[in-house]
Amino acid sequence: MSLKRAITRADIIPIERYAAERRALKQSISAIKQKRRIEVGPFATFYFENYDTMRHQVHEMLYIERGGEAQITDELEAYNPLIPQGGELVATVMFEIEDPARRDRELNRLGGIEHKIYLSIAGERASGVADPTRENTSPEGKASSVQFIRFPLTAAQQQSFLAPGAQIICGIDHPAYGHMAVMPEEVRAALVADLG
Repeated sequence: MSLKRAITRADIIPIERYAAERRALKQSISAIKQKRRIEVGPFATFYFENYDTMRHQVHEMLYIERGGEAQITDELEAYNPLIPQGGELVATVMFEIEDPARRDRELNRLGGIEHKIYLSIAGERASGVADPTRENTSPEGKASSVQFIRFPLTAAQQQSFLAPGAQIICGIDHPAYGHMAVMPEEVRAALVADLG
């Protein structure tokens, strides 16, 4: 697992090479992502990010949009902030509802949810901090279906997290969506390096 804290231009492979290796690279990153995700309630999923997941996302955006060299700087600026910098975890929290009418209905009920996402580490709560640079809830009170959440941990919380078998809970305590899930040991172990 990587301890790199930022993607640089030197980390970006040529798009032709990425296209040729894309299938194998996607399989590799899929195995990493599987150990970094937790479903919380019926339609929220926490995807814990790191250098590897964000580097893959940058390559995917470059591959899909074909913006060339000019696009690289924008993608690095967009995705580098989602790489944990030590002493923290970072998650993309997605509200995944396929039916568009139901999705709109639910998101309209979830305004402010970005302030209600947390981790509980050995019984001590670490509140999530939403990305302040984006609109997480619209002025009309509709939540975004994608939330970028940073979990800064105290030194004591980090120590508790590092202990094999520690009870970690991912939770949301919004009045319209109150759910939690216990983090499997496999996921906790995969996230240990993020605290580095």
